[in-house]
Amino acid sequence: MEFAVQISNLSKDYKTGFLTKKTNRALDGLSLNVRQGQIFGFLGGNGAGKTTTIKILMGLLYPTSGEAKILGQNISEIDVHQHLGYCPENPYFYDYLTPLELLNYFGEIFGLSREKRKERCAELLNAVGLLESDWNRHLRKFSKGMMQRVGLAQSLLNDPKIVFLDEPMSGLDPIGRREIRELIANLRTEGKTVFMSTHILSDIESLCDEVAILRHGKLAATGNLQDLLRGENEQSQFEVTVTHIDVTQFRSNIIGTVEINEQANGAIVSCSDEDVENVIKTVRSAGGKLISVQQVKQSLEDLFTGNYS
Repeated sequence: MEFAVQISNLSKDYKTGFLTKKTNRALDGLSLNVRQGQIFGFLGGNGAGKTTTIKILMGLLYPTSGEAKILGQNISEIDVHQHLGYCPENPYFYDYLTPLELLNYFGEIFGLSREKRKERCAELLNAVGLLESDWNRHLRKFSKGMMQRVGLAQSLLNDPKIVFLDEPMSGLDPIGRREIRELIANLRTEGKTVFMSTHILSDIESLCDEVAILRHGKLAATGNLQDLLRGENEQSQFEVTVTHIDVTQFRSNIIGTVEINEQANGAIVSCSDEDVENVIKTVRSAGGKLISVQQVKQSLEDLFTGNYS
């Protein structure tokens, strides 16, 4: 099976107002495919429809129209949920349970044996970075970041094939974010599929294979992350930084279509991938010093904001 998630023309309407009912369309004909074994980034501004989409996939909301499949099964089929993990943006659990009691409870629901539950609970609480001294504290005493760690642990309890994460880094400190990034990256190594919604663009850039951007409930862009960042340019663009060079002489000797921006002690040369070798040879023949050669691409922030302009 090539796709872990298949969404076809999915729409969701909400009724708003008291006396005069108005229709608010949260999702508008969304079609999307997510390949197995990858980390998929789901982006969009506030109110774009990200959480609505995830809740429909989880069976917590019913779509107005369209359909969706997970692992080839329609989302209305209950059996598919045994292969899923889900951590909502703001996980909420009974306040007077401890993390161990909570995970043990969910483990019983999934039919895990006593020994397996004990082993799995300890393994996951360690994996999400929750201190052992907190395993038997009531959840009502936990911070938002600590609750997020517990929510992530419960989403992995049943060893799911697909994990849906809605703002998984919410409330975490920088160390916690790094730990959870490593955890998510390891899920891909294990062959699992991760469907992740987040506003933290740096996490998307460092983790995701493919992304989709929602704008007002509609799909604004989707595809391989590197291809999207490269944009419509068929050729890769590079910046070559050089010093200790006579820019006037260098400009007269260079062959190819380049842009030279003179600096205090050298220049930054912008060129296509076809001209990089020629630029480097010219720098060396002129006795210049090569500082760096960097591929130029737009940032994910540029891509994101460009789809909201």
